[in-house]
Amino acid sequence: MAVITFDDVSVTYPEADRPTLDRVSLELPEGDLCLVIGSTGSGKSTLLGAINGLVPHFTGGVLRGRVLVDGRDTAHHRPRDLADVVGYVGQDPLRGFVTDTVEDEIAYGMEQLGIDPVAMRKRVEETLDLMGIADLRRRPLIELSGGQQQRVAIAAVLAAQPRVLVLDEPTSALDPTAAQDVLAAISTLVHDVGLTVVLAEHRLERVMQAADSIIWLPGDGTAVHGAPAEVLGRATITPPLAELARVMGWAEVPLSVREARRRALAEDQVPASPEPDGDAAGPVVLSAREVEVRYGDLTAVAGVSLDVHGGSVTALLGRNGAGKSSLLWALQGALTCAGDISVGEQDPRRLGAAEARRLVTLVPQTAADLLYLPTVGAECAQADAESAAEPGTTAGLVRALGVDVPAERDPRDLSEGQRLALVLAIQLAARPPVLLLDEPTRGLDYRAKADLRGIIRALAATGVAVVISTHDVEFAAAASRRTLLMADGELIADGTTADLLTSSPAYAPQMAKVFAPVPVLTPEDVARGLR
Repeated sequence: MAVITFDDVSVTYPEADRPTLDRVSLELPEGDLCLVIGSTGSGKSTLLGAINGLVPHFTGGVLRGRVLVDGRDTAHHRPRDLADVVGYVGQDPLRGFVTDTVEDEIAYGMEQLGIDPVAMRKRVEETLDLMGIADLRRRPLIELSGGQQQRVAIAAVLAAQPRVLVLDEPTSALDPTAAQDVLAAISTLVHDVGLTVVLAEHRLERVMQAADSIIWLPGDGTAVHGAPAEVLGRATITPPLAELARVMGWAEVPLSVREARRRALAEDQVPASPEPDGDAAGPVVLSAREVEVRYGDLTAVAGVSLDVHGGSVTALLGRNGAGKSSLLWALQGALTCAGDISVGEQDPRRLGAAEARRLVTLVPQTAADLLYLPTVGAECAQADAESAAEPGTTAGLVRALGVDVPAERDPRDLSEGQRLALVLAIQLAARPPVLLLDEPTRGLDYRAKADLRGIIRALAATGVAVVISTHDVEFAAAASRRTLLMADGELIADGTTADLLTSSPAYAPQMAKVFAPVPVLTPEDVARGLR
């Protein structure tokens, strides 16, 4: 029996020249884990919002056709009327919290639904155990790691005992281990509790093996719904295993590393080891010695020393809370910290913001923090002026990142990925000798990430040093040649990306797992090795 039905659904936003969803019809059975995929701006968030009534009651626009959830028509039921049926968790759980502690947050939703206090207490205990967070019950939400916050956000909606759980990029800000924890919890909800889960995710390699079905939004308003292997074989969205299938000439996309490894070994298709890259890095452009960052009694960065060379691309990895962002902010000169930092002959901490940005610039995790003007065009023009760049430079970089939005659009109306691309372009326009990127691929699709890699390589070719803090190991494998690993504020490993990633079960990309012990990192490495 279908628990979610889209019946000839079209959604058109004000002033849009075409529908975001155009005559979409599909059914999702109870207990299904459905993965929603598509490029940035293709309508994934619109489809998810239509399930719990956010579209059109909150977003505006015109919805034609019917969306039925457990028999209720969302056109006639607002999100609050569907709260007992649909639980919704957005991309940033911290922004959705309304209380201070874990236990209070889980109870809050039930209080709004008027659930009896005795039943509420029982549900709180059951939900804490189900999500494996009972030891966090009295912890302040602000002090939790990203993975813990995501599990609390899911627990808060699960306590209302909905039949459907809708998740918008639940692992986008999580390190590989935390992402696995969250996805394992989601799989438990599907298989052991019988919940129906609809999940949008850009990093398909993390979740596609668990999906029962996939909805692909090509970007023209239509939707393709079917079995994962079948849909991935048709889609233009290409996770590493889909790229591998094309390289190997396989008709069907393997959904897991195990399936791909068995097929490659059975067909004796094992690539040769890639030739090691030569050292093309230039002179040291950023030097840091014994950098220490403290927040009260907490030491976020503990005596880190490193040199960054011109023309190099360095990945900075580590679990949530390891100190990566604090280190980047310290190197940019925006934090009070101990130790020595120099870019060329200057310490960015002793310069004004505009001067420091021309030496070393940082793209933060929360891209919207850097957007304050009313239109995309105004932001681009301001960036050109501040960076002394040719008019149109920033707008051209936005398009190069695979995002094409009207200049008159309000940045607040952009998707997460579109906003990130705009901020990337604004910061790249300054052309500093050192560029620091904090989770730059969050919200970006595979094509946009490939475009970003091209921009990073072009910058490195001109002598710019790029440091990328990321949880996206596939991007790190493809974009960098050196990798740093942090834990508990300390730098615990520094080596070539190939050596560091292939020796790590937690951070190894999928190609390294498929062909171990051959040290390949990307489908491109496999293609070269087979030739």
